Amino acid sequence: MRQNYKTQRLLTNIGAYGVLGVFGLLILFPFLFMFFTSLKLSTDVFRSPPRLLPFSPVQVTTPGNPEPQTLFNVTYEGQPAQFILAEEGIRIGVYAAPDNLASEYEQPLKEAKPVGGFTNQTSVAVDGEQEPLWEIVVDGQTIQVIEVRRTAFGRFEDPNDPSRSVVQNVRTTAPVERVAAQWGNYGAVLRLQTLDRSLTNTMLVTILVVLGQVVTSILGGFAFARMQFPGRDGLFLLYLGTLMVPFVVLIVPMYQLMVAVGWVDRMASLIIPWLFSAYGTFLMRQFFLQIPKDLEEAAFMDGASRFRVLWQIFVPLAGPAIATQATFSFLYAWNSFVWPYIVINAGSTENHVLTLSLMVLQGRAADSANLVMAGAAIAVVVPFVIFMLAQRFFVEGIATSGLK
Repeated sequence: MRQNYKTQRLLTNIGAYGVLGVFGLLILFPFLFMFFTSLKLSTDVFRSPPRLLPFSPVQVTTPGNPEPQTLFNVTYEGQPAQFILAEEGIRIGVYAAPDNLASEYEQPLKEAKPVGGFTNQTSVAVDGEQEPLWEIVVDGQTIQVIEVRRTAFGRFEDPNDPSRSVVQNVRTTAPVERVAAQWGNYGAVLRLQTLDRSLTNTMLVTILVVLGQVVTSILGGFAFARMQFPGRDGLFLLYLGTLMVPFVVLIVPMYQLMVAVGWVDRMASLIIPWLFSAYGTFLMRQFFLQIPKDLEEAAFMDGASRFRVLWQIFVPLAGPAIATQATFSFLYAWNSFVWPYIVINAGSTENHVLTLSLMVLQGRAADSANLVMAGAAIAVVVPFVIFMLAQRFFVEGIATSGLK
């Protein structure tokens, strides 16, 4: 019985982890697709059927040509081989017997001879139309055919032995490929849209906003949690009620305020209006309410001031709440788009943040999805790393901020 229970529990765990793993892969797949696409060549992005990993053509150099040339998969004397393209634009005629149009033969145009000569070429009726006859050699035998269509082929030759060559359709000949990441895409996208300047601006705005919101939230949370003054609870409810006001309602008055103080198209408009957070104040207040009053009273008896009690007792104990607030503030400031789009002009690239540059990049590099994905990866990787490093504090803060 006990053995059956262990087996059943093991199977249950395997099934649960299997289901969680599948859902985890589904969630991660868009990020993996973005990352691998950012490492592809532009020609590989639009390949059909699509591939997840980045592939690049294999190139070699020949003794007579120092420039690297792409290898192609060809068929030479019935065997697969890897040749380079030596000549393009070889005009090929596709021919078929008048009574069997389904069987086609490919021959260079210069090797087909007109029946009766060029001046008096013989013709034959095919589907009610007169078609000129040509003579071609197929497997050592001369047959009479009509021309169905024309196309262009290429001559491929062995890079080590130019005497070994074959003529094939260039469009249907696949290049030899291998998995290779194009890390240069990141440098190209930084140069294309001055994304390096936008990245610096975003880091500056994010750091200042996070520091400002953390400091003001700590001060406000401590005041509402520990200090007694008339109208404290009513003021706190009023301040908390600002969370109910949609941001779209505040856009016009905030923009008019930025015009009045002359902060339009300046970095100050992205920082100063966002140094205060009602959510952060609420989070800190709820956490400070958990701290026993005995610690505070003992500190007062030792002669500590309120600021000393705050910075030496409350702040060290509020590490999880501070990490949670910093994480939320970081993600909001880093991903902010609507407000920068309104208050920063599109032509002022020196004041652009990352989200604005990515919007412009999407239009400028519409035919280079690999560069767009590289820009998106740059924007995603920093908050992803920050969240991974701070997730322990984040989860702990969420779990404890509402307890008392």
